[in-house]
Amino acid sequence: MKLLGLSMRAAMAILALSSAALSLAACSRDYVFEGNEYSNPIRNNQIKELYKARDACLAKNAVPAESTSTDVASVAKAVSLSCAPETDRLIAASNLDKDPKVANAIRSDTDRKATLYVLRAQR
Repeated sequence: MKLLGLSMRAAMAILALSSAALSLAACSRDYVFEGNEYSNPIRNNQIKELYKARDACLAKNAVPAESTSTDVASVAKAVSLSCAPETDRLIAASNLDKDPKVANAIRSDTDRKATLYVLRAQR
């Protein structure tokens, strides 16, 4: 029997090769998303705990600032600096490649959250 002008043996060989190629592609590194939550659950839980510890430190150290925005910014910076050990532990655990962009993003997030906690403390 001929399929598309190919013998049955040739058609089966093409089918086998395409199945093998698809199987290998499924195991390709591009298809294994390393950033998903399930890639390393123990490490991800550790990072979540470090985020909680950092946020708890920020909440504990946040104090009301005076009414001007420059005072809020300076108080928030002091609060984020007081939680630097927690932030550094978080960066070390979540930035295994030591990418400065990741470290700066986490520090910026810490500064932003410190500002929010200072603003909440004013209420």
